[in-house]
Parts: sequence; C-alpha cells; structure tokens
Amino acid sequence: MDVWKPDITLNRNIRKALHKQISEPIQRKILNGDLLPGTLLENEVSLAERLQVSRPTARQALKTLVDKGLLLRQRGVGTVVAPRSRYRTAPLSSLYADIRRRGGVSHTQILRYELQSADKRAAELLECPEGSSILALERLRFKDGTPIAILFNLLPARFAPEVSELEEHGLYELLYAAGAKISSTKQTVGAEHPRHRPARLLKITTRDPILTIDRTAYDSKGNVVEWGQHIYRGDLYRYESTVFTDEEDN
Repeated sequence: MDVWKPDITLNRNIRKALHKQISEPIQRKILNGDLLPGTLLENEVSLAERLQVSRPTARQALKTLVDKGLLLRQRGVGTVVAPRSRYRTAPLSSLYADIRRRGGVSHTQILRYELQSADKRAAELLECPEGSSILALERLRFKDGTPIAILFNLLPARFAPEVSELEEHGLYELLYAAGAKISSTKQTVGAEHPRHRPARLLKITTRDPILTIDRTAYDSKGNVVEWGQHIYRGDLYRYESTVFTDEEDN
C-alpha cells in the first residue's frame, strides 16, 4: 500500500503550535475529499524526521485527528484515513439562521464596518500579508428585540458584504454568495464574565456569565476565509455539539 506524506511547510515564527500546523492541513484534505478512506499516512517517526519536529509533536498532530475520528490506527497496518461515518465534525452554525429556524425574530445593529489594511495581528489571524485589504466588522445581534450576541469578524475585503446586506442576512450566507466556500473551521469555546462595554451592549451586569467563541473558517485550499470572536449572553444562548462514540472504544 502506498504511503501518503503530507506536503507541509512549517512556520516557526508564528505563535500557532507546530502540531496544529501539521494536523490542520491534513484535516482539511480529509474533509475536502482529497484523501480517500483507507489512505495510509506515514508514521509519526517518519513525519517527525521529515518535518524536523519532535516525535511528541508529530504524535500529538496525528492523535488530534484520531480523536476527531478522521484517522484510524490499525494494528499491523498503521494510521489510515477513517470512513466518513466516523467523522466527529460539527456543522458550521449561524446564529442568524438558528434564531429564524426556531421561530424567533432576528435583527442586527452594525457597530463597526471598517475597510482597512491588515496590521500584524490581523495578518496573523487571517494568514495573509501585512497591509492586505481586510474588513473589520462588529455587529450586535438581537433575538426578539433583546441583544443576545456581539459578533466581531475579520475577513478579506474581496468578500466584504454591503452594510444593508448584513442587516438582513447572516454573514456566512453572504460569504457563500460572494464565492467563499467554507469547507472547515476550528473554534475555541470559553465561559467568563464580561467587561463593561460588552455588558452594557448586552444589557447584563459584569457579574453575569457570557459564552465566548473564537472561530477560524477555511476554504478547500486551506485559505482563511474569516476569523471571528463572538460573545453570547449565557442566559439566552446555548452551545450545541454532537459527540459520537464507537462501541469498540468503550
């Protein structure tokens, strides 16, 4: 059986962990269908030597994909791409669509809409050159007249929707319409207390809980389509995800 070796260039000058720089491109190829189920990947020893990283780094990269159900470790064979039925990925959710789907009334207040040149931080988040033209966007989302979320996003200017469109549609719907085909995302979820400005906008106190979600969306080529930092009222929003378990793993 032929062994697939990922063509990955690591950037040791950015803050992203090396194991993520390895696992994320492999994940995108699997989700995009570029790697078929049963494809054999090179082992962690070979991967570590070829990319000049430690074995624990290579092991963590592959383990992340195994934990997501994207790879399988087969005794006597090695690590292979898993059948699609085992993937533990969650669909991209849209707050605008969620509110409408559940019968609520959603509207948006644009707090910031600024076309600008990417500074160092924005360039890092969007994985683009400094000085690139980007849109910095901040919105306050309402559900049935009550503020429920503050949504801050950075995206390449070529995908920038009109302000009037943002008041009537969800961002992801508009990104797709602009030709941005999102094929995978990564996100971090947290819970904390808000600072004064978010509390004021959401009409809560600084002692009330909020949910935070940082999300990066990628197209099929691995380019960043959008980065978002979202804040939700803890009393009005619930985060849902689906977790699959395999009987043989229990």
